[in-house]
Amino acid sequence: MSIPPSSSERRFDAPGHPPATITEFEGVRSLHLGTSWVQGAMRLSRPDHIELEYVQMMMMWMLFIQQPRHVVQLGLGSGALTKFCYQRFPHARVSVAELNPNVIDICHAMFGLPDNDERLDVRQMNALDFVMDKANHNTVDVLQVDLYDEQARGPVLDTPEFYQACADSLTANGIMTVNVFGEFSNYEKNLQHMELAFDAVVWLPEVHDANIVAVAFKQSPEIDFSVLYERAGAIRKTTNLNAKGWVNGLKSWMQDHHG
Repeated sequence: MSIPPSSSERRFDAPGHPPATITEFEGVRSLHLGTSWVQGAMRLSRPDHIELEYVQMMMMWMLFIQQPRHVVQLGLGSGALTKFCYQRFPHARVSVAELNPNVIDICHAMFGLPDNDERLDVRQMNALDFVMDKANHNTVDVLQVDLYDEQARGPVLDTPEFYQACADSLTANGIMTVNVFGEFSNYEKNLQHMELAFDAVVWLPEVHDANIVAVAFKQSPEIDFSVLYERAGAIRKTTNLNAKGWVNGLKSWMQDHHG
């Protein structure tokens, strides 16, 4: 896939939403929403690879779900997770709710996001509307939540009602991964609200700039670490993601929280 060169003539600043802009440094193109916060990144020489480590961690559900039928992304970012799921799981539908049309446009133009087809459905809409819509309940195997505004102070949606609607959207063994970024008080609040709606919630250790990934299970999984390490090895082989690190993180979390 060829990635177009950056060009200052392309503007992604439809009114009513933060403008989408890019910077490039040492072969990595980053997405910004009118501020210096990085909202996503792509290495130009490896456009289909997930560049940022915390974004890779959002794929931790792969340890538990091998063949998802429906993956939903709330908040498109630079499209890294959406492209990855669309390419790696050819039998899955991938749906995206992204409020900012500038983000959708810049992902198509500058980050290699494919056009919608029978498997890919990127919609300009509010993420809350997506999960509150009863038509979407019990239809989603994997929900990836990465919702930030241009200030990046914390998740835009973090109420008990939002997380309950996320849980309602999932199938019986569905999994949600969430990037919880921002001030420390956010972590506590998000964790409490997730725990009200989900059977089990696990936090992975911070890897980058205060981004912490939480994994929420609609039903508590059976955890057999020897099986998970085996799966992690297979994931590493096929995707080059550091899945063993995810299992280590899960293990240390369980040791800390279950004695």
